[in-house]
Amino acid sequence: MALSFRFGTVGSPKSTPPKPGGSVGAIQRLRELDLDALELGWVQAVRVSESTCAEIRAAAQAQDVCISVHAPYFINLNADEAEWPKSRKRLMDAAYYGNLAGATDIVFHPGSYFGKSPEEVLPLALERLQVCIDELRQMGNRVTLRPETMGKSAMLGSLQDTLVMSRTINGVAPCIDFAHLHARAGDGSMNSYEEWTQVLSQIAQTLGEAALQDLHIHLSGIEYSLKGEREHLKIQEADLDIAAIFHALKDFACRGRILCESPVLEDDALLLRQMWMEISGETP
Repeated sequence: MALSFRFGTVGSPKSTPPKPGGSVGAIQRLRELDLDALELGWVQAVRVSESTCAEIRAAAQAQDVCISVHAPYFINLNADEAEWPKSRKRLMDAAYYGNLAGATDIVFHPGSYFGKSPEEVLPLALERLQVCIDELRQMGNRVTLRPETMGKSAMLGSLQDTLVMSRTINGVAPCIDFAHLHARAGDGSMNSYEEWTQVLSQIAQTLGEAALQDLHIHLSGIEYSLKGEREHLKIQEADLDIAAIFHALKDFACRGRILCESPVLEDDALLLRQMWMEISGETP
């Protein structure tokens, strides 16, 4: 039987060979490692041709590797009127070219509160996100846009923010970054089985039980301060209790993808896969 989760990396594995290199080489390397998901790291800009996208799609289908995209960091649903068109183009380009590359999900950072409350910021964010989804659907593009839970309390992207976006707009679903949720608290909390079961219960109550069957998860170790995230760490160098997360995911019969963002991408992705098999009792 297949595992409940596909495991992979955000960005190309460090051990991707120079030839063929690129995303096609990354897909082949992941398959060699028995990993089966890749999040294309288009985090600085979307610089890819339609022909390259076709090659990525073909390679992913041949190797049975699921594709998603991490859109450029510089997207802000709360940008001012002058900046929003640039943010919007980054998100739409990621969705357009990602769809061509076979991606089903487009992960993005929702932006900043700029000192305002979530209640003040969310109406504008929802309005803008709805327009993006409407335009994508008019183009026949069926990708899911996934606002990521963010690791700093000053950022738009609490669990609640992402759930409001996902509940309100058809075609939007959260990207749950457990390390970010732990770091966002800033005090070492959000690190227990009980807290993670509350998170999963909240997702199910807000979006329906089916949402737990299609989770898109980021996992890594993380360093944080009172203000939240500082940087990603190797899993074994951090205090994030991965076992507690996996026990919660198992008990809620969750499914989906788990993408690793640690500094040792594929090494920790393989570690996560092994931990999941030990805790869940599943075998591939």
